[in-house]
Amino acid sequence: MSLIARIEEELKAARLARDADRRDALSLVLNALQAAQKELQRPLSDDEELQVLQRERKRRLEAAEAFRAGGREEQAEDEEYELEILEEFMPEPLSEEEIEEIIDDVISEVGATSIRDLGRVMAGVMHQVSGRADGSTVSQLVKEKLA
Repeated sequence: MSLIARIEEELKAARLARDADRRDALSLVLNALQAAQKELQRPLSDDEELQVLQRERKRRLEAAEAFRAGGREEQAEDEEYELEILEEFMPEPLSEEEIEEIIDDVISEVGATSIRDLGRVMAGVMHQVSGRADGSTVSQLVKEKLA
């Protein structure tokens, strides 16, 4: 079952349960996926679906942070609720130990010895952790290993 079909099923269940908050959050996610699909004029691949979810996740995080900075706690909580719903459809994130293992493998694969090899290592690591780890966290870990 495609991600869009899964979300449509969840949306239908939320409507039947009269859960307005969940319904609205699911609608936003579904609209983002359908807009991307319409833009490409073809069904989205799994990677493309994940990219849309990651983009929406980042938007929710930034919006919650901005609302909080502006003293608008209720809106920040709304964004965080939408983020929780969104994360139900994302793959399980990798632990720091799992990320470090992947980094070690890539470093030995490409023969990296210094920080100058950062780009090659990052390319290999990000390909493997796509959607399951934050890029800034991965970058920090790679820099620590190469320093």
